[in-house]
Amino acid sequence: MPFDIPSLPDLRRLDRDAIAGRLPGAEAAPPNSRLRVMSDRNAAAAYLNLLYLKWLSLQVLPDTAETEWLDRHGRIWVGGRKTPTYAGGVVTMSGLEGIVVAEGTRLSGSSIEFEVLDGITIGEGPTNANVRALTPGSIGNLEAGSTLSLSAALRGVDGQATVVTLSGGTDAESDDDLRTRVLLRIQQPPMGGAAHDYVRWALDVPGVTRAWCSPLEMGMGTVTVRFMMDELRASADPMLDGFPTPDDVAYVHEQMDLRRPVAVKDFFVEAPIPEPVDFQLASLEDDSAATRAAIRSSVAALLKERARPAYSLNGVRQEAQTIYEEWVSKAILDTPDVDNFDLVMVDHVMPSSGHMAVPGTITWPA
Repeated sequence: MPFDIPSLPDLRRLDRDAIAGRLPGAEAAPPNSRLRVMSDRNAAAAYLNLLYLKWLSLQVLPDTAETEWLDRHGRIWVGGRKTPTYAGGVVTMSGLEGIVVAEGTRLSGSSIEFEVLDGITIGEGPTNANVRALTPGSIGNLEAGSTLSLSAALRGVDGQATVVTLSGGTDAESDDDLRTRVLLRIQQPPMGGAAHDYVRWALDVPGVTRAWCSPLEMGMGTVTVRFMMDELRASADPMLDGFPTPDDVAYVHEQMDLRRPVAVKDFFVEAPIPEPVDFQLASLEDDSAATRAAIRSSVAALLKERARPAYSLNGVRQEAQTIYEEWVSKAILDTPDVDNFDLVMVDHVMPSSGHMAVPGTITWPA
C-alpha cells in the first residue's frame, strides 16, 4: 500500500490525544499551556521525520532517485555517470612562411580556449594544426568555418584561425540517460554476450544515447549493432540529426571490441540509415505558421520515440519499425491548436533492416 504521511494538524491532534489518554486532566489544558506547546512541538518533530522518510523512500530505488542518490546507484551498477569529453579537431592557421607555432599555443573561441597539440610551421598557404578544447563538453564543438582568435599575438602569424573540424565533445551524462542505463543493467543482467549486453556496452560509450542489437542479421554467428548520438550529433537537418559519423562508428566499434566475446564470427557496428517519412495534409484547421511548426515538432517527437532499425527483443527478432498512419494522425491530433485535418498517408514500411524513420516532407494545404 502507498506510504502516506499524516498532515501536521493531524499529527498535533494525535499527539494531544496520546497525552490526554495517559495523563489525567490533560484534555483540559488551555491552548497556550506548557503541555499543549510541548505536544505541538513533538508533533512538528515527528512530521519532519516522516517527511524525511517519505523522501528517503524515493531515493532507495533508481527509478525515482534524485541526482546525488542516482549517482550512487550508477556507481554501484554501471561504474558511474559518463564523464564529459573534450572536443578536438583541426584548424588552419596562416601567416609568414616558416614561422613556428609552438605546441600549447592558445586559441580563444566564444567562451572557451583551445590549445595546439603539435607545433607546426606555417607553410605557403593556410596550414593545418591539431587542436583540443581545454574545457570539456559539447561547448567545444564548433562548425566548420568558425573562427578562433590567438589568445596572445604571435609575430608573423595571423590573429585568427579557421575551424576545419572540431567535434567529439560530450557533456556529462544526463540523469535520464544514467537512469536508463541503471535500470537496463538491473532488468537485464549480464549474460556474457546476449543481445542486451551489446546494447549496454554501446550505451556505455560517451555520446551514445540509443542502441539496438540485431543478432544473425549478416549470417550465422554474426552480431550487428546500430546506435544514435542524439545530443553530440544534433542537427537541424532531420537526415543528420543524431546520426553518428563514420569516425563515431569506428570508435564505438573499437570500444565494443574490448568487451564483446571473441567467439563471435563477425561483428558489425553501423549507423542507422535515415528513411524520410513523407505525408500530405489535404486540409488543416487552424492552419497557421505556428501550427505547422508545432505539427513538425510533434511528428519529430513521435518518430524519435517509435522509430528504430531491426533489433532483438527478448530473443525474438523485430524488423525495422514501420511507421503507421494512425500514429502520425494521433501526433497531429494531439498538437495544440489543431482542430481538424485530412491526412493523406499510407503506412511507411522501412526498405531494409538498417533503415530508421526520420521526419520527411510535409505537403501542406494549398
